Amino acid sequence: MKKVLDILTFGLYNRHLNKQTFGRKNMADSAVNYTDEMVSSMTEQYEAEPTMATVEALASQFSKPKRSIISKLSNIGIYVPAKRSTTKAGVAVVRKDELVEQIQNALGTDLSLPSLGKATKSDLMTLLAIVETNAEAN
Repeated sequence: MKKVLDILTFGLYNRHLNKQTFGRKNMADSAVNYTDEMVSSMTEQYEAEPTMATVEALASQFSKPKRSIISKLSNIGIYVPAKRSTTKAGVAVVRKDELVEQIQNALGTDLSLPSLGKATKSDLMTLLAIVETNAEAN
């Protein structure tokens, strides 16, 4: 009996939802955030100088948030994210392959150690510190 009631109420619930949404327009279909002139101007200015300063200038020019401008430029396919030179902690970014190369140089070996790059970055940094300390002691 419970299954029958569940089936019946589910149909009534769907009918209720359909009555509420019938005839409404989707807001995304009717809202236009950027005109064609705005898009062409944004494209022209950003391609001339693809920097965050340009994005900020476009945001103030069109009275839009920076995130909106970045999103539009990304959708167009021309936005280039800035490369980070420091981590969130303020330390310079060092790639794992650079750490492996530094370890190899500190060991004074010409051998390639490709599997060493599979270690975690913190382990590689610790290993580099140990190798450099031992090299200085000798």
